[in-house]
Amino acid sequence: MDLTPIKRIASLIQDNVSKVIVGKDDTVELMVIALIASGHVLLEDVPGTGKTQLAKALARSLDGTMKRIQFTPDLLPSDVSGINFFNQKLGDFEFRPGPLFAHIVLADEINRATPRTQSSLLESMEERQVSIDGETRKLEAPFLVIATQNPVENQGTFPLPEAQLDRFLMKLSLGYPTAAEQFLILQRYRQQDPLDQLLPVVRRAELLEAQHLFTQVRVSDELLHYIVQLAEATRSHADSALGVSPRGVRALMKSAQVYAALRDRDYVLPDDIKALAKPVWAHRIMLRTRSRQQDLQVHTLLSSILAVTPVPTEVKLG
Repeated sequence: MDLTPIKRIASLIQDNVSKVIVGKDDTVELMVIALIASGHVLLEDVPGTGKTQLAKALARSLDGTMKRIQFTPDLLPSDVSGINFFNQKLGDFEFRPGPLFAHIVLADEINRATPRTQSSLLESMEERQVSIDGETRKLEAPFLVIATQNPVENQGTFPLPEAQLDRFLMKLSLGYPTAAEQFLILQRYRQQDPLDQLLPVVRRAELLEAQHLFTQVRVSDELLHYIVQLAEATRSHADSALGVSPRGVRALMKSAQVYAALRDRDYVLPDDIKALAKPVWAHRIMLRTRSRQQDLQVHTLLSSILAVTPVPTEVKLG
């Protein structure tokens, strides 16, 4: 099986994004994995760490359309999905598409919108379609939502419900740059914003081919059982109020397939699953006791589950 197209477009996008984002190669690779796996991404971090820059750099690396929505408390569902308005010249109603009708949608500060507006994304993220006034309109592939939110500011924000969180393939964080990385950022941005010079490096048809091709990467029955065991452990753990959903189980399998393809393999290994369990599953688990250290506690819980769950010792690759 020739997986070269997947690795090629991943390399092109990562190299292009690295012209804007300094020293976050692991996060950029996970973003690319989500893109190829047709999954949405939630970027959560403190202000000024480059969440929006990363999302824009990824979007500009593709030749598709990109729309940005600044979420605010007064944003209406129709501002996101679109509206039927009466065209007086034509004497009839006409549909005016909202920013959801794009290949890459940047939902900036998504938790600032009310739950009613947030819910306008549910159908589009899961079914790649939008229903307005009883009419369903399909969204053109590829369709990817990249949302950002600030974890430390609570005033004027509305936490994302579990149903919405579960629709994100991954939840990622950039974190602060090191001193050396910060110095490179200052040098790079001293005269101009490199984002302004970024050009598309991957055609839409190439991405669609990769999104179809990765599904051919083999996942043995032993590894499918392993993923199911891990998911069951998140549901039965004493500290867990909400475990990983069946959607989350599929998300981990798909992500592992892309991860393997980027490493020149047409089969998945247990280490691929272990490497992706936290970015794919951590935001789907709710603990019985809520605290400010929720993310850290969930990561600790997943680490303990990965440590005690038996790993398949013989994996059939054929």
